[in-house]
Amino acid sequence: MKQNVPVSIIMTKNIIKLNLSDDLSKAEALFKKHKIRHIPVVNEHKIVGLLSYTDLLRVSYADAVDDESENVESIVFNMFTVSQVMAKDIVVISLETTIKEAAEILAKNEFHALPVCKNEVLVGIVTTTDLIRYLLEQYNYEI
Repeated sequence: MKQNVPVSIIMTKNIIKLNLSDDLSKAEALFKKHKIRHIPVVNEHKIVGLLSYTDLLRVSYADAVDDESENVESIVFNMFTVSQVMAKDIVVISLETTIKEAAEILAKNEFHALPVCKNEVLVGIVTTTDLIRYLLEQYNYEI
C-alpha cells in the first residue's frame, strides 16, 4: 500500500454545506437529497461546526411517531438552530494530512468525518466511507 498519500486524493471536493443562518429543515432536506451523513457548517467560508444526520435525529422525535408527522418534525426543527445542534469542537485536517493520519484520527475518536481546510477555508471533507473506498481500490476491488 502506498505511504504518505495526502487526503486531497480521496476527499470530497464538491462540498454540501450549511451556513449558520440556515435552518434544520434545510439541513434535513440536504441530507435526504444528497444521501449524506455529515454537513460542514460555515460562516463566510470558515468552518465553524459539523452537523451529522445523527445530531439532527437527536432533536427530532418524528421517527418515533407515525409517517404523517411532518408538521411535528418542522415544529421541533424550528425550536433549535443549526448552531445549537452542530458539533462545535471539531477536528480539522489540512490538504497535506495523510490518509493514514486521517484514518488514525477517525479510529481514535467517535466521529466519522473530517473537514479539510486550507488557511481556515473549507476545501473538502473526508469520511469513513472515503477511506473504505480507498482501501478497496488498493485491493483492486471495483465499487
